Amino acid sequence: MKRVVLFASLLVLLAACGGPPPPPRNLNDACSIVKQYPKFRRSMKKAERKWGVPINVQMATIYQESKFVGDARTPLRYSLGVIPMGRQSSAYGYAQALDGTWDEYRRTAGSRGAKRDNISDATDFMGWYMDQTTRKLGISKSDARNQYLAYHEGQTGYARGSYKKKAWLVRVAGEVENRSQMYKRQLQACGKL
Repeated sequence: MKRVVLFASLLVLLAACGGPPPPPRNLNDACSIVKQYPKFRRSMKKAERKWGVPINVQMATIYQESKFVGDARTPLRYSLGVIPMGRQSSAYGYAQALDGTWDEYRRTAGSRGAKRDNISDATDFMGWYMDQTTRKLGISKSDARNQYLAYHEGQTGYARGSYKKKAWLVRVAGEVENRSQMYKRQLQACGKL
């Protein structure tokens, strides 16, 4: 019996060690986030140096996409209200990257082993995607509102103006911009920008 309890305890301990950490305690305080998880800031700073996307823009987008939940998924769809029919999309991880876009990133950015539930890989992906958006659409990397619209709708959707028929999305993009500015002020105040 002792062996069974010991083995079960070991399995629980190993399970606790795997996977992404829980989300930060205070999502409205950028300084608190980077203090609780210094790796988040290091990853975003690395992506900023590589791709030119400011930390605050990355943070605001991750907040909107996953609330910093590393293994976030879209909700299940149900038939007849009770029969699970799969997820709304293949979006997964901190950046809520879709399977096809993630695969393209891994092929073109040389990140074959990248994982969507790894903050370093997710921020590198986000930097890569927003850099592509700047190249294709001319949107400034510090323009959190329009970068988010292109991130959500895809670059082709943004170019077609698909977001213009979605008042809720335009409102959310404004919230992303506001959060980006709030995070920027906070990071400046604590010397972490």
